[in-house]
Amino acid sequence: MNSSTKKIVITDHGFSNINPEKAVLEQSGYELIDAQCRSEADLLAATRDAFALIVQWAPITETIIRNLDHCRLIVRYGIGVDNLNLAAARERQIPVCNVPDYCIDEVSDHTLALAMALHRQIPATDLRVREGVWKIIPPGTVPACKDALFTTLGFGRIARVVLQKAAAFHFKLAAFDPFVSEEEMQALGVQKITFEEALANSDILSLHLPLNDTTQHLINRETLLKMKSNAVLINTSRGGLINTIDLAQALITGSIGGAGIDVFEQEPLPEDHPIRQAPNTILTSHTAWYSQRSIPILQQFAAEEVLRMINGEPLKNQVT
Repeated sequence: MNSSTKKIVITDHGFSNINPEKAVLEQSGYELIDAQCRSEADLLAATRDAFALIVQWAPITETIIRNLDHCRLIVRYGIGVDNLNLAAARERQIPVCNVPDYCIDEVSDHTLALAMALHRQIPATDLRVREGVWKIIPPGTVPACKDALFTTLGFGRIARVVLQKAAAFHFKLAAFDPFVSEEEMQALGVQKITFEEALANSDILSLHLPLNDTTQHLINRETLLKMKSNAVLINTSRGGLINTIDLAQALITGSIGGAGIDVFEQEPLPEDHPIRQAPNTILTSHTAWYSQRSIPILQQFAAEEVLRMINGEPLKNQVT
């Protein structure tokens, strides 16, 4: 391999520095380039002769991938790979990896924080107190945790930790995931249920799914109408799982009890989006992943995946 192809290109990032990546890759013999691309033209120029790409938000389109003459690997900073054209990468036989294990505690903690605040009616009660109303009973239905069903859609890494933490509050636990056996769920104290059962019976329904053609707008007007009127919906996964226009309407009409949303189809969330005015909501700006610990771990893990490719070792988190 000639020296012009011994380049690892970080297409873009929002970190204060790339010291963790440098620490991992400094002895590899490869040049690490911090490109900070802002356009497709920038991406085409920066990535053409790269050995590997590490990507945060940049759209790695079919055009970009077809332009990669020597690329052996694409790594996404984070869990979702929505901004990468997986079909094009597969066609070019370029492996794509993500980093699904850097913020499991952070996202699961955030999920439980949203769920418990809404289940206990804290935002609505806080608002009532600020408006001068003092009542010792919350404004909505509050079943005891031990009488409530906490369900995850999906049963991957984060969902399992969410349910483990929910067990500390003595919730009844369930999950819907067609790719996980009943025996595997039962071994962890979780009941395997159908999607329809999850909608109809859950007091807290937390989404932990990838975004694809099957899951796009999985939660919509039709599915929201099947949920309990006191149900709390949580999404710390992918914004496109929910039609948030339909969700806003369901909250305004009282079809469901509340929603805690950290991810949105369009980010930043538009100023005129109706979800901003919906009652019984907690909206956070895609912060569930964050802690002072998670950022350098994300950077380190992404770089370590590239180092495995350089050393001819098996990739740890290959998506395609």
